Amino acid sequence: MSEFKEARLGKAKSLFNRGLNPYAETFDISHNSKFLKDKYDYLENGQEIDLNVSIAGRVLARRIMGKIAFFSISDQEGAIQLYLDKQIIDNNAEHSLKHLSFNDLKELVDIGDWIGAKGTLKKTNKGELSIKVASWEMLSKSLQPLPDKWHGLTDIEKRYRQRYLDLIVNPHSKNVFKVRATCISMIRRWLDNKDFLEIETPILQSEAGGAEARPFVTHHNTLDIPLYLRIATELHLRRMVVGGLVKFMN
Repeated sequence: MSEFKEARLGKAKSLFNRGLNPYAETFDISHNSKFLKDKYDYLENGQEIDLNVSIAGRVLARRIMGKIAFFSISDQEGAIQLYLDKQIIDNNAEHSLKHLSFNDLKELVDIGDWIGAKGTLKKTNKGELSIKVASWEMLSKSLQPLPDKWHGLTDIEKRYRQRYLDLIVNPHSKNVFKVRATCISMIRRWLDNKDFLEIETPILQSEAGGAEARPFVTHHNTLDIPLYLRIATELHLRRMVVGGLVKFMN
């Protein structure tokens, strides 16, 4: 076990020993980072509004300065800053066994952890829209450190084999996934409007298809027959034509 993993596992165990689950089952979220930034960016520097916010995200950066801390967390839509005041957090922690103190925040939270935070909106004096945190919870304790944020994930092999790491540290990769999903959804809607049917064809086939390509072969134990991983969908789509379906997509 690596030194990093051992230290983080010890922090997770300390939460268990206190009757708290470092891998929460539920957390109610009211807003995401993009919605808050788009709608409340008009706030003046130093201005606060009494809007109750509940948000969750992965910790990407942390700065602790005495009794004040600034965390940057990332959810599916982007990143937002947490403004954490020791007095406010400790006052709320005294009235709830589930909520953790400011010292817990310093000692137990590492970069890469998922945390949930509840509070109100505030724009700092430097113009950063932030959530003024009243209470926080540990949602998922990370046991491995993230890649260096300055150098990023430079290993191309690791980027493709550990895609989740690429998505965490590279916002561009996350945008590629979103754009691709949007394009596919638009194509589907266009074809639906043209009365096309979406047809699913088998992944494993009893006959090899794909012209001269050499297929992957496996064995079905129950039926005791060989099966081939599909390369082309041509054979089954032709059967749809024979069956009378002429406007379909795969």
